Amino acid sequence: MKIIDTHSHLWLRQDTSWNGLPIRSLKNGRSVFLGEEVQMIPPFIIDGENSAEVFLSNMDYAQVSAAVVVQELIDGCQNDYLLQVAERYPDRFITCGMGDYFADDLAGQVQSLISKGFKGIAVPGHRLILDDSRVMLDSPQMVEMFKVMEREGVFLSITLADGDAQVGEMKTVIQECPDLKIAIGHFGMPTREGWMEQIKLAENKNVYVESGGITWLYNSEFYPFKGAVRAIREAADAVGMDKLMWGSDYPRTITAITYRMSYDFILKSTELTDEQKALFLGENACRFYGFKDLVDLPYIKNMSE
Repeated sequence: MKIIDTHSHLWLRQDTSWNGLPIRSLKNGRSVFLGEEVQMIPPFIIDGENSAEVFLSNMDYAQVSAAVVVQELIDGCQNDYLLQVAERYPDRFITCGMGDYFADDLAGQVQSLISKGFKGIAVPGHRLILDDSRVMLDSPQMVEMFKVMEREGVFLSITLADGDAQVGEMKTVIQECPDLKIAIGHFGMPTREGWMEQIKLAENKNVYVESGGITWLYNSEFYPFKGAVRAIREAADAVGMDKLMWGSDYPRTITAITYRMSYDFILKSTELTDEQKALFLGENACRFYGFKDLVDLPYIKNMSE
């Protein structure tokens, strides 16, 4: 079984703000996050640099063949670094560009990102709702941008606000851009009311759902995340397992668990068949993102075994 992570993050340093509040990297894996000091990444990353090389070490150990690197406004724009990552490790990473969605000429921004080599564009939709303003996903500027992506054949990786807050806007986008490949992130936020409305977007032929952050959402029950498995089964009953993909939300989720644990609970579950596990952990993602020649990674025994 080849495993693909469809939702991960990389950055050299966090130095930005959102909704008027700062996000700054500190030492020992900590960050100032919206006015609060938090453990943003594992404490052994002492310099705050969430690099591709550290991620690759985790991927090799966990036998994850490839990963999709998305972006988040809370991490700051990482376009320059992610272009380097994609060029340096083309067989392991597909990286997403990110625009300034509060600015004008979104179509021009995205056209430039595509010309530089990005195969996907990340839109953290839930971050576009601020205290004093809101960017509508179906605004003329955003739809024009999505049409450029549809025409150029790049995919959209998007996370939405809780429940159905932005589902109506997404339905308009899907209607306007029926051939745009869309991956809905965070598994629709299954611990929030109305999450299945996001899942149902995958009833459209080019819309898939990925599970980035699902272990965070079920952190209170912890490993083996039986609630997360139930959510995956419920989503599969609604839209089919062939529309669902695994994502880790690395590195934030591995402050509480290891990287391998972020998918190991799927492998060990008795609630899913082997065929369903294979689809969810890699085969669907291979088809959606177009990964080819995935690397084989041997199991390396732990010294403590």
